[in-house]
Amino acid sequence: MRRFLNAVFRLALLGALAAAGLGWWWLHQPMRLSAPSLDLSIEPRTLPRGVAQAVHDAGVAVDPRLLYLWFRVSGQGQKIKAGSYELERGITPERLLDKLARGEESLRAVTLVEGWNWRQVRAALARADQLRPQTAQLSDAELMKLIGRPGVLPEGRFFPDTYTYSKGSSDVKLLQRALRAMDKHLAQAWAQRSPESILKTPDETLILASIVEKETGKAADRTLVAAVFQNRLKVGMPLQTDPTVIYGIGERFDGNLHKSDLLADSPYNTYLRPGLPPTPIAMPGKASLLAAVHPAPGKFLYFVAKGDGTSQFSETLGAHNQAVNKYQRGR
Repeated sequence: MRRFLNAVFRLALLGALAAAGLGWWWLHQPMRLSAPSLDLSIEPRTLPRGVAQAVHDAGVAVDPRLLYLWFRVSGQGQKIKAGSYELERGITPERLLDKLARGEESLRAVTLVEGWNWRQVRAALARADQLRPQTAQLSDAELMKLIGRPGVLPEGRFFPDTYTYSKGSSDVKLLQRALRAMDKHLAQAWAQRSPESILKTPDETLILASIVEKETGKAADRTLVAAVFQNRLKVGMPLQTDPTVIYGIGERFDGNLHKSDLLADSPYNTYLRPGLPPTPIAMPGKASLLAAVHPAPGKFLYFVAKGDGTSQFSETLGAHNQAVNKYQRGR
């Protein structure tokens, strides 16, 4: 009997050692990624189980249950910090947890703001702490070719978000991440477009979303603003939106839009030219992208600022003129 128990004990010990060895091997084994680098976004208050699933969803070929078990066993799971991370090939489960537990405390960050234009993006990158300015001397065309999108204009092509980076990282990598993020969010919005939408391509969605971003004072009005512009496109009415005219003026804009500006022809003067402008005019956020493909119901064709950040929406010119008199002229 004693001999039998000794044998069982030895087998159990060998099994435990084998499991430990297998676990050690797994922790130090590079995980397979679906691309050379992946973007991983961890939202605030995400639990370790949700983090493990987010890693898998980002394109890492790892069992999220096993990864979650590692987070728990390590005792570091609760130290994972929210943020935007870049995962590169060669990363192991052990290195991944270390990266997430360190979080932004050991990284720099730059924020690209919703509604910014391309000039503002380049200025923010130039100011970013310890970010290597590899693109600073490049033309827009050279820059877009370098980041893998030759022949595409940069305006509106980068997703507004806060991006973390290591000291000395190149602005090329950061821009590639922002480009991929916009590609992802635009594709998701396009896949959810309303059957009644007049938009024909994802690029048209991006352009309209950029106008919605610039025209919206309050988040609750976003889908209504989108409805106005979609309705105008449907009936062949000019968009007549000031932000596109201002964008066309560029750095010459002095802060005031003059009557002469509205009469000056340019590809971005939507008072004179029908349809959408040729490019986005700013970076739209996720909410504006979704509003562009899912506008509010109704036949609204006009809106006017009420002075509190919101707008009054009208279906007829008569109702609109009454709203203008009330909110703009105080009559």
